[in-house]
Amino acid sequence: MDGTENGPGTIVVGFDGSAHAEEALRYAVDEAARRGLGVRAVVAHEPPDAWMADYGMPLLADDGSLRQAVQDSARDRVEELRGGMDAEEQAVPVEVVALSGSPAHVLVQEAENAALLVVGHRGRGGFRSRLLGSVGLAVVLRAPCPVTVVPPSRGVEETAPQDASALAGPLPVGPIA
Repeated sequence: MDGTENGPGTIVVGFDGSAHAEEALRYAVDEAARRGLGVRAVVAHEPPDAWMADYGMPLLADDGSLRQAVQDSARDRVEELRGGMDAEEQAVPVEVVALSGSPAHVLVQEAENAALLVVGHRGRGGFRSRLLGSVGLAVVLRAPCPVTVVPPSRGVEETAPQDASALAGPLPVGPIA
């Protein structure tokens, strides 16, 4: 993939590998092709927390290999998705980066000089789908550039879990602040 500098010629997109993030990536690449810009797909990587030491658990040292594995996995998925795009969209330079921090904070920081920030919207059906998630709301309120929240496509919305207790990812473990 061609690297892009994070700046006015860049569309930043949050990417976590979910179907909603894939919709956001497609939108970002399409918009970048239309505007003649590049895309920076950002994965927020949260390293193991230090709270584990308080409970007698050994800390998991991260020498950067964990972040690199997250970035490589995201890059592979982005390339797979780009393979299904048309030639004009495949010509858009896309850079994939994994950065440490909470998703909202990382995305707002990365959008500092961007032309646009794009995030996916997790549709949960009915009333709940009208509410933004915590990351979507945070970036809409704090981003220094225009933000597009991409709604799920019909197929993605129908396959989203209807039960609030059904989670798409790992459960956080440890003390809650």
